[in-house]
Amino acid sequence: MSSGTDLDEHLSLLRRRWLLLVGCVVFGGTAGLALMRLTPPAYTATTQVLVMPVGPQDQPNQVTSRQRESLNLDTEAQIAQSSVVAARAAAALGVTAIEPAEVTVPPNSAVLWISVTAAQPATAAAQAAAYAEAYLTNRRQSALTAMAEQQQAVLGKLKQVNAGIDQVIKQLARLPRSSAEHAIAAQRQGVLNRQAASLALKYDALRTVAVTPGTVISQATPPSAPSSPSLPLHLGTGLMAGLLTGSAAAYARDRLDRRLRTAADVERLTGLPVLSDLSSPREHGVLHELACAVVSACPGKRLLVRALPADLYASSLAEPLAVSAPLVVLDGSDVRDLARADAAVLLIGLGLVTAHDVEAARRQLARHDVPIIGVVTATDAVPSFVPLLEPRTHTPLGKLVATGELEPGGAAETTPMQALHHHPRRPGKQS
Repeated sequence: MSSGTDLDEHLSLLRRRWLLLVGCVVFGGTAGLALMRLTPPAYTATTQVLVMPVGPQDQPNQVTSRQRESLNLDTEAQIAQSSVVAARAAAALGVTAIEPAEVTVPPNSAVLWISVTAAQPATAAAQAAAYAEAYLTNRRQSALTAMAEQQQAVLGKLKQVNAGIDQVIKQLARLPRSSAEHAIAAQRQGVLNRQAASLALKYDALRTVAVTPGTVISQATPPSAPSSPSLPLHLGTGLMAGLLTGSAAAYARDRLDRRLRTAADVERLTGLPVLSDLSSPREHGVLHELACAVVSACPGKRLLVRALPADLYASSLAEPLAVSAPLVVLDGSDVRDLARADAAVLLIGLGLVTAHDVEAARRQLARHDVPIIGVVTATDAVPSFVPLLEPRTHTPLGKLVATGELEPGGAAETTPMQALHHHPRRPGKQS
C-alpha cells in the first residue's frame, strides 16, 4: 500500500508539471538531433585475420574458451593495436600518423577483427588493411628472430657437446680398457653422443620450420554508410536526458511551490494533521468518522471552524456536506469567537491556498491561544458543521462596547449542537 501510494504521488506530481516535463523531453530530443547533425560522419572498416601458430610451440597457456591454440589471442590483439604495428602501418601508407585500431576477438575462434574508424570510407579501408599487413609482417619477423636466436643457442650447445666428445675420445685412447676410468669415460661418451644427436635433431627442426604468422580471410572494403553518428543513439540519449532533467525540474518546481493541492501537501508543508480528506471519492461513514475525530480531538465544547480561503463556501459549486457533532460551532463571524474558542479546525480548499496562508492563520490563532486540532481538506464538496439549535444574535462590536453586554446569547453558547440541515452562512448574509 505504501509503495502504491508513493507511486500515485509521483505520478500526480508529474501530471501537475506535465508542461515542464514535456518541454524538457522535447528540448532533449531536439538537442540530440542537432548534435547528430553537427557531428561529422565517421566510417568504420574491418579486416579479419586468421592467426596461426609459428614455430615449434610449447603449451604454456591454459586452454580456455578463448584459448584453444598454442597462442594467446588476447595478447595478439594487444600486439595488433600496439604503437609498433601502428608505426609500421603508417610507414607502409606513407603517412606520419594513422588512426588507432580497435581489435576484437570473437569467442571460440582464432580470428582477429581489426577495425579502423576514419572520416573517409577509403581511408578507413586502407588503414585497416595496412594494420593487418603490418601485424602479420611484425609477427613473422618476430617469429624469425626468435627462431634464429633458438638456432644459435642450440648450435652453441651442440658445439660444446662435440668438444666434450672430442675430449672423451682422447681420454679413452690413453686409458687401459680394463680400468674403471675407461668404463666411466665410455659411459660419458655415450651420454654426450645422445645429447649431440638430440641437439642435431632440434637444430634441423628449427631450420626446416615454415613460419606462417596468419592470413587475411576478409579484406577491408570501403563502407557504404557511416558508423556514426547514430540516430537511435543520439535521439535516445537526448530524450532520456530530457526525461531525467524534466523529472528533476518538476520535482524541484513542485517543492518550491507552496500551493496546497493534496492532503499530503498539507501535512508535508504545514505539519498539521489531516482529520479527513473529502477531495477523493467519499466512502460510507466518512462524515461520521470526521465528526468523531473532531469531538475526540477538541479539548473543550467550543470549536472554531476557519475556512481558507474565507469565501470557500461561496466559491464551491456543490452543496455543503452537513457534519453534526455535540459541540458549539463558531465560524468567526462573532467578534467574541476567538476569545471563546477552545480549539480550531482549518477547512482548506485544495488548490486555492498556499502554505503561507495556513501559516498566517496559524499565527493568528496562536496569538489568541487557540490550538489547531487538525485540517479538513476539500475540493468540490465542502463540509459544513451544523450550527447551534438556537442561532446567536450577531451583535456589532460598537454596540457591545456601548452597552457593556458581555455574554449575550449565553443559552446558545451552552446548548449542545444538534443535527440541522441548512445552508452555510454566505459572506454578506445574515443567518
